[in-house]
Amino acid sequence: MGFDALTLQCFIAVHETGSFTRASHKIGRTQSAISQQITKLENQIGKPLFIRGKTLTLTSEGEVLLYYAKRIIQLNFEAMDRFKEPELEGEVRFGLPEDFASVFLSEVLTEYATLHPRILLNIECDLTVNLYKRFINQEFDLVLVKMNRPEDFPNGIDVWSEQLVWVGSHELFELEEHEPVPLVLSPQPCVYRSRALKSLESTKRPWRIVFSSDSYAGKVAAVSAGMGITVLPLNMVPNHLTIIEPGPILPKLDDTHVSLLKHSTDSIVINSFESFVIKHLKH
Repeated sequence: MGFDALTLQCFIAVHETGSFTRASHKIGRTQSAISQQITKLENQIGKPLFIRGKTLTLTSEGEVLLYYAKRIIQLNFEAMDRFKEPELEGEVRFGLPEDFASVFLSEVLTEYATLHPRILLNIECDLTVNLYKRFINQEFDLVLVKMNRPEDFPNGIDVWSEQLVWVGSHELFELEEHEPVPLVLSPQPCVYRSRALKSLESTKRPWRIVFSSDSYAGKVAAVSAGMGITVLPLNMVPNHLTIIEPGPILPKLDDTHVSLLKHSTDSIVINSFESFVIKHLKH
């Protein structure tokens, strides 16, 4: 008996997420269904695939199977792509902010490239203002841009609205009201930066920039090291950092929005990629 593609996808998802629950969200099945698929696979090969402790780790047999499972799934996608959608071949030029690429879209882009191996994804990360200028100059087919309000880009598709939060450490930043807030932010122009400074200045709260970087990983590292406080969308906050609730020291922040801009086109490839990104961001 051969391997079932869905069973292998469940196995890969459990490995990549480290959890039956998170794998169920990724695959779109119940947790019990994912568990049954793994049990079925273990019975099929006659060996345990995971060491079940506080975290799920692969056994040596699981590591071997993972190599074959990824190859089988890849070939399956390639075959389906070849016969189901043979017209999907070409290039997509896509621009997006670096933090979105790091946190949200790395798996999405990998999945799309796997589903459509004959499409070349030309991806670049930049600040919103630069992405928009380059989009106007026809350097990109699509861009994701951060904005203060959905109407800032009236021709875009509003794909994301997210609460912004202060992130840092309560232990390190029990500040007095007269003390300037040490900030870890991106350089100008940046929507998160402008939101942070606007909110502080509206309450006449003193502040100072202690670390500036375009990189999401760089800002997270600086906050983790105790250098200062940053602003992030709620679902971009790493587990090891603390969300600081608004209060007399730090005022409430307005929400942020993300829009997808695309030039009008009849390209099946570009329209396919647009639908894929919107579906996953709004999921």
